[in-house]
Amino acid sequence: METVTVLGATGSIGCNTLDVINRHPDKYRVFAITGNTQLPLLMEQANKCSPRYVVIADPKNYDDALQLAKQHNVEAEILCGQQALEDVSSAPEVDAVMAAIVGAAGLLPTMAAVKAGKRVLLANKEALVMSGALFIDAANKSGAQILPIDSEHNAIFQCLPHDYTYGDLAGSGIAKILLTGSGGPFRERALDSFSSITIDEAATHPNWSMGRKITIDSATMMNKGLEFIEVCWLFGVNASDIDVVIHPQSIIHSMVQYVDGSVIAQMGNPDMRTPIAYGLAHPERIDAGVKPLDFKRLADFSFHTPCFERYPNLKLAIDACQNGQCATTSLNAANEVAVAHFLEGQIAFCDIAKVNEATLNALSMVEMTSIQQILEQDALARTKANELIRGKFQC
Repeated sequence: METVTVLGATGSIGCNTLDVINRHPDKYRVFAITGNTQLPLLMEQANKCSPRYVVIADPKNYDDALQLAKQHNVEAEILCGQQALEDVSSAPEVDAVMAAIVGAAGLLPTMAAVKAGKRVLLANKEALVMSGALFIDAANKSGAQILPIDSEHNAIFQCLPHDYTYGDLAGSGIAKILLTGSGGPFRERALDSFSSITIDEAATHPNWSMGRKITIDSATMMNKGLEFIEVCWLFGVNASDIDVVIHPQSIIHSMVQYVDGSVIAQMGNPDMRTPIAYGLAHPERIDAGVKPLDFKRLADFSFHTPCFERYPNLKLAIDACQNGQCATTSLNAANEVAVAHFLEGQIAFCDIAKVNEATLNALSMVEMTSIQQILEQDALARTKANELIRGKFQC
Protein backbone atom coordinates (compact mmCIF):
# COMPACT_ATOMS: atom_id res chain seq x y z
CA MET A 1 0.00 0.00 0.00
CA GLU A 2 1.56 3.28 -1.14
CA THR A 3 0.60 6.65 0.33
CA VAL A 4 0.14 9.50 -2.15
CA THR A 5 -0.23 13.27 -1.92
CA VAL A 6 -1.96 14.86 -4.90
CA LEU A 7 -0.95 18.49 -5.43
CA GLY A 8 -3.52 20.22 -7.63
CA ALA A 9 -6.24 17.60 -7.18
CA THR A 10 -9.00 19.54 -8.92
CA GLY A 11 -7.12 20.07 -12.19
CA SER A 12 -7.20 17.68 -15.12
CA ILE A 13 -4.12 15.74 -13.99
CA GLY A 14 -5.31 15.65 -10.38
CA CYS A 15 -8.75 14.34 -11.30
CA ASN A 16 -7.25 11.67 -13.53
CA THR A 17 -4.78 10.69 -10.80
CA LEU A 18 -7.58 10.13 -8.31
CA ASP A 19 -9.47 8.14 -10.94
CA VAL A 20 -6.51 5.77 -11.35
CA ILE A 21 -5.99 5.53 -7.59
CA ASN A 22 -9.67 4.74 -7.03
CA ARG A 23 -9.31 1.80 -9.43
CA HIS A 24 -6.68 0.27 -7.15
CA PRO A 25 -7.78 0.67 -3.51
CA ASP A 26 -5.56 -2.28 -2.58
CA LYS A 27 -2.44 -0.49 -3.83
CA TYR A 28 -2.82 3.21 -2.94
CA ARG A 29 -4.27 5.44 -0.28
CA VAL A 30 -4.45 9.21 -0.41
CA PHE A 31 -2.60 11.14 2.30
CA ALA A 32 -3.52 14.65 1.16
CA ILE A 33 -5.19 16.49 -1.68
CA THR A 34 -4.74 20.17 -2.42
CA GLY A 35 -6.69 22.77 -4.35
CA ASN A 36 -7.56 26.43 -4.34
CA THR A 37 -10.67 27.78 -6.05
CA GLN A 38 -12.69 24.72 -7.07
CA LEU A 39 -13.72 24.04 -3.49
CA PRO A 40 -16.95 22.06 -4.09
CA LEU A 41 -15.08 19.61 -6.33
CA LEU A 42 -12.22 19.38 -3.83
CA MET A 43 -14.62 18.44 -1.04
CA GLU A 44 -16.38 15.90 -3.25
CA GLN A 45 -12.98 14.35 -3.89
CA ALA A 46 -12.16 14.37 -0.17
CA ASN A 47 -15.46 12.65 0.63
CA LYS A 48 -14.64 9.92 -1.88
CA CYS A 49 -10.92 9.28 -1.29
CA SER A 50 -10.83 10.04 2.49
CA PRO A 51 -7.46 11.79 2.78
CA ARG A 52 -5.95 12.73 6.12
CA TYR A 53 -5.52 16.33 5.01
CA VAL A 54 -7.10 18.75 2.56
CA VAL A 55 -5.00 21.82 1.83
CA ILE A 56 -6.34 25.11 0.47
CA ALA A 57 -3.58 27.09 -1.24
CA ASP A 58 -5.00 30.57 -0.58
CA PRO A 59 -5.88 31.29 3.09
CA LYS A 60 -8.63 33.64 1.86
CA ASN A 61 -10.61 30.56 0.83
CA TYR A 62 -10.15 28.75 4.15
CA ASP A 63 -13.46 29.70 5.80
CA ASP A 64 -15.44 28.74 2.70
CA ALA A 65 -13.57 25.45 2.63
CA LEU A 66 -14.49 24.69 6.24
CA GLN A 67 -18.18 25.27 5.53
CA LEU A 68 -18.10 23.08 2.43
CA ALA A 69 -16.24 20.36 4.31
CA LYS A 70 -19.08 20.16 6.81
CA GLN A 71 -21.67 20.05 4.03
CA HIS A 72 -19.83 17.18 2.34
CA ASN A 73 -19.17 15.30 5.61
CA VAL A 74 -15.42 15.53 5.07
CA GLU A 75 -13.51 14.15 8.05
CA ALA A 76 -10.07 15.26 6.88
CA GLU A 77 -8.24 18.08 8.62
CA ILE A 78 -8.46 21.27 6.56
CA LEU A 79 -5.20 23.20 6.27
CA CYS A 80 -4.23 26.25 4.25
CA GLY A 81 -1.26 28.21 2.97
CA GLN A 82 2.13 27.66 1.42
CA GLN A 83 3.69 25.91 4.40
CA ALA A 84 0.86 23.40 4.54
CA LEU A 85 1.40 22.59 0.86
CA GLU A 86 5.06 21.92 1.56
CA ASP A 87 4.28 19.91 4.69
CA VAL A 88 1.94 17.45 2.97
CA SER A 89 4.51 17.07 0.18
CA SER A 90 7.36 16.17 2.50
CA ALA A 91 5.60 14.32 5.35
CA PRO A 92 7.35 11.09 6.42
CA GLU A 93 4.20 9.06 5.75
CA VAL A 94 4.15 10.01 2.07
CA ASP A 95 5.69 7.68 -0.52
CA ALA A 96 4.76 9.51 -3.73
CA VAL A 97 3.71 13.03 -4.66
CA MET A 98 1.76 13.88 -7.79
CA ALA A 99 3.03 17.39 -8.61
CA ALA A 100 0.14 18.77 -10.69
CA ILE A 101 -0.23 22.38 -9.54
CA VAL A 102 -0.21 24.48 -12.69
CA GLY A 103 2.43 27.17 -13.13
CA ALA A 104 5.02 28.69 -10.83
CA ALA A 105 2.77 28.11 -7.80
CA GLY A 106 3.81 24.46 -7.89
CA LEU A 107 7.55 25.08 -7.51
CA LEU A 108 7.95 25.22 -3.72
CA PRO A 109 5.75 22.23 -2.75
CA THR A 110 7.29 20.17 -5.54
CA MET A 111 10.77 21.13 -4.39
CA ALA A 112 9.79 20.19 -0.83
CA ALA A 113 8.91 16.70 -2.05
CA VAL A 114 12.20 16.45 -3.93
CA LYS A 115 14.27 17.54 -0.93
CA ALA A 116 12.44 14.99 1.21
CA GLY A 117 13.48 12.22 -1.17
CA LYS A 118 10.00 11.32 -2.37
CA ARG A 119 9.01 9.63 -5.58
CA VAL A 120 7.85 12.70 -7.49
CA LEU A 121 5.40 12.25 -10.34
CA LEU A 122 6.19 15.44 -12.19
CA ALA A 123 3.30 16.94 -14.11
CA ASN A 124 4.25 20.53 -13.23
CA LYS A 125 6.75 21.31 -15.99
CA GLU A 126 7.25 24.85 -14.69
CA ALA A 127 9.18 23.53 -11.68
CA LEU A 128 12.00 22.35 -13.95
CA VAL A 129 11.67 25.27 -16.33
CA MET A 130 12.12 27.67 -13.42
CA SER A 131 14.72 25.89 -11.31
CA GLY A 132 16.48 23.38 -13.60
CA ALA A 133 19.89 22.64 -12.11
CA LEU A 134 18.77 23.33 -8.53
CA PHE A 135 15.88 20.88 -8.96
CA ILE A 136 18.08 18.10 -10.39
CA ASP A 137 20.83 18.72 -7.82
CA ALA A 138 18.29 18.49 -4.99
CA ALA A 139 16.98 15.20 -6.36
CA ASN A 140 20.47 13.77 -6.64
CA LYS A 141 21.28 14.85 -3.09
CA SER A 142 18.10 13.46 -1.49
CA GLY A 143 17.72 10.37 -3.65
CA ALA A 144 14.31 11.48 -4.89
CA GLN A 145 13.03 9.63 -7.95
CA ILE A 146 11.64 11.93 -10.64
CA LEU A 147 9.11 10.26 -12.92
CA PRO A 148 7.78 12.43 -15.76
CA ILE A 149 4.01 12.48 -16.20
CA ASP A 150 3.58 14.78 -19.20
CA SER A 151 2.68 12.37 -21.98
CA GLU A 152 5.68 13.36 -24.09
CA HIS A 153 8.29 13.08 -21.35
CA ASN A 154 6.74 9.89 -20.06
CA ALA A 155 6.97 8.50 -23.60
CA ILE A 156 10.65 9.44 -23.89
CA PHE A 157 11.30 7.85 -20.50
CA GLN A 158 9.68 4.62 -21.70
CA CYS A 159 11.66 4.66 -24.98
CA LEU A 160 15.07 5.14 -23.35
CA PRO A 161 17.12 2.09 -22.30
CA HIS A 162 16.45 0.95 -18.74
CA ASP A 163 20.13 1.47 -17.93
CA TYR A 164 20.28 4.96 -19.45
CA THR A 165 22.86 7.15 -17.71
CA TYR A 166 21.77 10.75 -17.21
CA GLY A 167 23.19 12.90 -19.98
CA ASP A 168 24.92 10.08 -21.86
CA LEU A 169 23.02 9.77 -25.14
CA ALA A 170 26.09 8.54 -27.01
CA GLY A 171 26.71 5.81 -24.47
CA SER A 172 23.23 4.46 -25.14
CA GLY A 173 23.55 4.72 -28.90
CA ILE A 174 21.00 7.53 -29.15
CA ALA A 175 21.08 10.01 -32.02
CA LYS A 176 18.05 12.21 -31.27
CA ILE A 177 15.08 12.68 -29.00
CA LEU A 178 11.97 13.37 -31.07
CA LEU A 179 9.49 15.47 -29.12
CA THR A 180 6.06 15.32 -30.71
CA GLY A 181 3.24 17.84 -30.54
CA SER A 182 -0.20 18.05 -32.12
CA GLY A 183 0.31 21.59 -33.38
CA GLY A 184 -2.83 22.71 -31.55
CA PRO A 185 -6.05 24.00 -33.11
CA PHE A 186 -4.40 26.49 -35.49
CA ARG A 187 -1.84 24.36 -37.33
CA GLU A 188 -3.68 24.87 -40.65
CA ARG A 189 -5.29 28.26 -40.01
CA ALA A 190 -4.26 31.12 -42.28
CA LEU A 191 -1.61 33.25 -40.59
CA ASP A 192 -3.31 36.48 -41.65
CA SER A 193 -6.36 35.49 -39.56
CA PHE A 194 -4.47 34.98 -36.29
CA SER A 195 -5.33 38.48 -35.11
CA SER A 196 -9.00 37.47 -34.92
CA ILE A 197 -8.52 34.28 -32.87
CA THR A 198 -11.02 34.21 -30.01
CA ILE A 199 -10.59 32.93 -26.47
CA ASP A 200 -13.01 30.06 -27.08
CA GLU A 201 -11.17 29.02 -30.23
CA ALA A 202 -7.80 29.01 -28.48
CA ALA A 203 -9.17 27.22 -25.40
CA THR A 204 -10.41 24.23 -27.40
CA HIS A 205 -7.80 21.55 -28.11
CA PRO A 206 -8.45 19.08 -30.95
CA ASN A 207 -7.17 16.02 -29.07
CA TRP A 208 -6.63 16.56 -25.35
CA SER A 209 -8.91 17.64 -22.51
CA MET A 210 -6.89 20.04 -20.34
CA GLY A 211 -7.20 23.16 -18.22
CA ARG A 212 -7.58 26.53 -19.93
CA LYS A 213 -4.06 27.81 -19.31
CA ILE A 214 -2.31 24.75 -20.69
CA THR A 215 -4.75 24.63 -23.61
CA ILE A 216 -3.81 28.19 -24.57
CA ASP A 217 -0.15 27.21 -24.25
CA SER A 218 -0.82 24.32 -26.62
CA ALA A 219 -2.42 26.68 -29.12
CA THR A 220 0.67 28.95 -29.09
CA MET A 221 2.98 25.92 -28.72
CA MET A 222 4.54 27.52 -25.66
CA ASN A 223 3.57 24.27 -23.96
CA LYS A 224 5.86 22.43 -26.37
CA GLY A 225 8.56 25.00 -25.74
CA LEU A 226 8.34 24.45 -21.99
CA GLU A 227 8.41 20.70 -22.61
CA PHE A 228 11.54 21.20 -24.74
CA ILE A 229 13.24 22.89 -21.79
CA GLU A 230 12.03 20.16 -19.44
CA VAL A 231 13.45 17.42 -21.68
CA CYS A 232 16.90 19.01 -21.38
CA TRP A 233 16.77 18.87 -17.58
CA LEU A 234 14.97 15.53 -17.17
CA PHE A 235 17.40 13.60 -19.35
CA GLY A 236 20.52 15.77 -19.22
CA VAL A 237 20.61 16.63 -22.92
CA ASN A 238 21.34 19.72 -25.00
CA ALA A 239 18.93 21.64 -27.20
CA SER A 240 20.73 20.26 -30.26
CA ASP A 241 19.81 16.72 -29.16
CA ILE A 242 16.07 17.38 -29.56
CA ASP A 243 13.89 17.75 -32.63
CA VAL A 244 10.27 18.92 -32.34
CA VAL A 245 7.92 17.08 -34.69
CA ILE A 246 4.31 18.02 -35.37
CA HIS A 247 2.11 14.90 -35.20
CA PRO A 248 -1.53 16.02 -35.43
CA GLN A 249 -3.06 12.67 -34.43
CA SER A 250 -1.43 12.63 -30.94
CA ILE A 251 -1.11 8.84 -31.01
CA ILE A 252 2.69 8.72 -30.93
CA HIS A 253 3.56 10.64 -27.79
CA SER A 254 7.28 10.94 -28.49
CA MET A 255 10.17 8.92 -29.89
CA VAL A 256 13.85 8.14 -29.43
CA GLN A 257 16.02 7.73 -32.53
CA TYR A 258 19.07 5.46 -32.26
CA VAL A 259 22.32 5.58 -34.21
CA ASP A 260 21.59 2.26 -35.92
CA GLY A 261 18.56 3.75 -37.66
CA SER A 262 15.97 2.39 -35.22
CA VAL A 263 13.26 4.64 -33.82
CA ILE A 264 11.38 3.55 -30.71
CA ALA A 265 8.02 5.23 -30.21
CA GLN A 266 5.52 5.11 -27.36
CA MET A 267 1.93 5.03 -28.59
CA GLY A 268 -1.49 5.17 -26.99
CA ASN A 269 -4.81 6.94 -26.99
CA PRO A 270 -4.57 10.59 -25.88
CA ASP A 271 -5.56 9.93 -22.27
CA MET A 272 -3.41 11.18 -19.37
CA ARG A 273 -4.36 8.21 -17.21
CA THR A 274 -1.81 6.11 -19.11
CA PRO A 275 1.30 8.09 -18.05
CA ILE A 276 -0.22 8.65 -14.60
CA ALA A 277 -0.66 4.90 -14.08
CA TYR A 278 2.86 4.29 -15.38
CA GLY A 279 4.26 6.79 -12.88
CA LEU A 280 2.26 5.43 -9.97
CA ALA A 281 3.18 1.79 -10.55
CA HIS A 282 6.67 2.06 -12.06
CA PRO A 283 8.36 -0.27 -12.83
CA GLU A 284 5.17 -2.35 -12.92
CA ARG A 285 2.07 -1.77 -15.06
CA ILE A 286 -1.49 -1.38 -13.81
CA ASP A 287 -4.89 -0.87 -15.41
CA ALA A 288 -5.46 2.83 -16.11
CA GLY A 289 -9.02 2.57 -17.43
CA VAL A 290 -7.80 3.54 -20.91
CA LYS A 291 -9.02 1.74 -24.02
CA PRO A 292 -6.23 0.16 -26.06
CA LEU A 293 -5.47 1.41 -29.54
CA ASP A 294 -7.54 -0.14 -32.29
CA PHE A 295 -5.02 -0.21 -35.12
CA LYS A 296 -7.67 -1.16 -37.65
CA ARG A 297 -9.35 2.21 -37.06
CA LEU A 298 -6.29 4.44 -36.92
CA ALA A 299 -6.02 7.18 -39.52
CA ASP A 300 -2.77 7.61 -41.39
CA PHE A 301 -0.03 9.18 -39.31
CA SER A 302 1.42 12.48 -40.48
CA PHE A 303 4.45 14.45 -39.36
CA HIS A 304 5.99 17.79 -40.22
CA THR A 305 8.42 20.41 -38.94
CA PRO A 306 6.93 23.28 -36.92
CA CYS A 307 6.92 26.72 -38.52
CA PHE A 308 8.28 29.39 -36.18
CA GLU A 309 6.28 32.08 -37.94
CA ARG A 310 3.16 30.21 -36.85
CA TYR A 311 4.59 29.33 -33.45
CA PRO A 312 6.90 32.17 -32.30
CA ASN A 313 6.56 31.07 -28.67
CA LEU A 314 8.21 27.75 -29.51
CA LYS A 315 11.21 29.59 -30.94
CA LEU A 316 11.37 31.85 -27.87
CA ALA A 317 11.45 28.81 -25.59
CA ILE A 318 14.15 26.99 -27.57
CA ASP A 319 16.29 30.15 -27.58
CA ALA A 320 15.70 30.66 -23.86
CA CYS A 321 16.76 27.07 -23.22
CA GLN A 322 20.09 27.82 -24.88
CA ASN A 323 20.46 31.15 -23.04
CA GLY A 324 20.23 29.71 -19.54
CA GLN A 325 18.15 29.44 -16.41
CA CYS A 326 17.38 33.12 -16.00
CA ALA A 327 15.92 33.25 -19.50
CA THR A 328 13.67 30.21 -19.01
CA THR A 329 12.47 31.44 -15.61
CA SER A 330 11.66 34.86 -17.05
CA LEU A 331 9.91 33.43 -20.11
CA ASN A 332 7.70 31.18 -18.02
CA ALA A 333 6.69 34.08 -15.77
CA ALA A 334 5.96 36.43 -18.66
CA ASN A 335 3.91 33.78 -20.41
CA GLU A 336 1.75 33.11 -17.35
CA VAL A 337 0.98 36.82 -17.16
CA ALA A 338 0.29 37.14 -20.89
CA VAL A 339 -1.99 34.09 -21.02
CA ALA A 340 -3.95 35.35 -18.00
CA HIS A 341 -4.50 38.70 -19.72
CA PHE A 342 -5.55 36.97 -22.94
CA LEU A 343 -8.08 34.83 -21.06
CA GLU A 344 -9.45 38.02 -19.53
CA GLY A 345 -9.86 39.54 -22.98
CA GLN A 346 -7.26 42.26 -22.39
CA ILE A 347 -4.79 41.34 -25.13
CA ALA A 348 -5.05 39.53 -28.46
CA PHE A 349 -3.83 36.01 -29.14
CA CYS A 350 -0.81 37.21 -31.13
CA ASP A 351 0.14 39.57 -28.30
CA ILE A 352 1.06 36.65 -26.04
CA ALA A 353 4.29 36.02 -27.94
CA LYS A 354 4.93 39.76 -28.27
CA VAL A 355 4.68 40.23 -24.50
CA ASN A 356 6.97 37.26 -23.90
CA GLU A 357 9.62 38.48 -26.32
CA ALA A 358 9.48 42.07 -25.08
CA THR A 359 9.82 40.93 -21.48
CA LEU A 360 12.93 38.89 -22.25
CA ASN A 361 14.45 41.79 -24.17
CA ALA A 362 13.79 44.20 -21.28
CA LEU A 363 15.38 42.09 -18.55
CA SER A 364 19.02 41.48 -17.70
CA MET A 365 19.96 37.80 -17.67
CA VAL A 366 21.84 37.04 -14.46
CA GLU A 367 23.19 33.86 -12.92
CA MET A 368 20.87 32.34 -10.31
CA THR A 369 22.09 29.94 -7.65
CA SER A 370 19.23 29.83 -5.13
CA ILE A 371 15.47 29.36 -5.00
CA GLN A 372 15.17 32.88 -3.58
CA GLN A 373 16.91 34.34 -6.63
CA ILE A 374 14.63 32.33 -8.90
CA LEU A 375 11.53 33.62 -7.13
CA GLU A 376 12.85 37.19 -7.32
CA GLN A 377 13.50 36.85 -11.05
CA ASP A 378 10.03 35.34 -11.53
CA ALA A 379 8.47 38.31 -9.75
CA LEU A 380 10.58 40.79 -11.74
CA ALA A 381 9.50 39.23 -15.05
CA ARG A 382 5.84 39.29 -14.02
CA THR A 383 6.10 42.95 -13.12
CA LYS A 384 7.74 43.78 -16.43
CA ALA A 385 5.18 41.79 -18.42
CA ASN A 386 2.32 43.59 -16.67
CA GLU A 387 3.97 46.95 -17.34
CA LEU A 388 4.34 46.12 -21.02
CA ILE A 389 0.73 45.05 -21.30
CA ARG A 390 -0.55 48.20 -19.62
CA GLY A 391 1.71 50.40 -21.71
CA LYS A 392 1.58 48.93 -25.19
CA PHE A 393 -0.44 45.77 -25.72
CA GLN A 394 -3.72 46.70 -24.04
CA CYS A 395 -6.68 46.20 -26.39
